Amino acid sequence: MKAITYHQYGSPEVLELSELDKPQPSEEEVLVRVKASSVNPVEWYGMIGLGVARLQGGWLRPKQPRIGTDFAGVVEEVGAKVTHVQPGDKVYGGRNGAFAEYVCVRNAVAQMPKNVSFEEAAAVPVAGLTALQGLRDHGELQAGQKVLINGASGGVGTFAVQIAKALGAEVTGVCSTRNVEQTRKLGADHVVDYSKEDFTQRGEQYDLFFDIAGGRAWRDCRRVLKKEATFLIVGAPKGGKLLGPLRYIIPLRLGAVGASQRVKFSPSQITREDLDALREMIEAGKVRPVVDRSYRLADIAEAMAYLGKGHAQGKVAISIPG
Repeated sequence: MKAITYHQYGSPEVLELSELDKPQPSEEEVLVRVKASSVNPVEWYGMIGLGVARLQGGWLRPKQPRIGTDFAGVVEEVGAKVTHVQPGDKVYGGRNGAFAEYVCVRNAVAQMPKNVSFEEAAAVPVAGLTALQGLRDHGELQAGQKVLINGASGGVGTFAVQIAKALGAEVTGVCSTRNVEQTRKLGADHVVDYSKEDFTQRGEQYDLFFDIAGGRAWRDCRRVLKKEATFLIVGAPKGGKLLGPLRYIIPLRLGAVGASQRVKFSPSQITREDLDALREMIEAGKVRPVVDRSYRLADIAEAMAYLGKGHAQGKVAISIPG
C-alpha cells in the first residue's frame, strides 16, 4: 500500500510517499480502506521535530516513521471480536499513520455521518473532538453562558463556534477580516475582526475564553473574564522549534497564579462515544465540517506547507482515492 513516511525532522519535504505492506487486523481491530484524511497542527509539530515532541517521538529522528491521524473510509475487514462495525460500513476516526491507503484501528472508529463526504468526515476527528471535549468537558460550558472563541476560523475554531451554539451558548468569534462572514454563517452571535478591533478592550466579559490562537498576555486576557470564568488553552502560536507553543503557555499559566479565574489546558482523545456524538450533531444539521481545500496523498508536502502558513479557513483535507 502507499503511505506517507518520514525518517528525519524538518520541512514538509522530509515527507515521502512510500510502499509498505498492507496491515492485517488483530481479532479486536478493524481494517479500513482510507478514502480521505486531513492535516492537523499535531502532525506539523511531529514533522518539524518540536523539542518537547521529541521526548516521546524520538530525539534525533522519528521512532515511528508513519504520520497522520484523521481518517474516513470503508471497513474492509474486521477481527473476530469486533461487533460495532462490519465490512462495507463507512467509518471515521483516528489512528497514527492515517496518511495511507489502509489503517488498522481498535476503538477510535465509528460510523461516519451519512450526510457528508469522505473528505468532510475526515476533517472531523481531531479538530471536532478538540472543540467538543474542550467546550463540554474542560470548559463545562452551559446553555445561556457567554463564550469567546479566539481563532474562530481555523480547523478547531469552525467546529467550536458551531458546537458552542449547539450547547446553547452566546458565542463571540474572533477572526481576521476575510473570515468574518464565514464565522457569522457558522452561527456566531458576535464577530470581532482582530485587525480592526482589540477584543480585550471591548468591555465585554465571558464565562469561558476558548483560546485557540493564543498570543496574548494574561493581563490582557483577564480583562475579558468574569470573576469565576474559565480560561481554556486550546492552541498557541507556533513559536520556536524547542518549546513551540509552550513559549506562550508557560508565562500565561504563571501569570494566572492566584487568580479567581480557572486556567486550564484542553487535552483531547479520540473515543467512539464522542465520534458518535459528533455524528449525531452533523446529521442533525447543527454542525458541518468546513474544508478549505483538498490535496492528493502524493502532494502531502504542499498540504503541510499550506497548513504551516496558518491561514486555512477550516480544515485541509487529503484525498486518497482507490
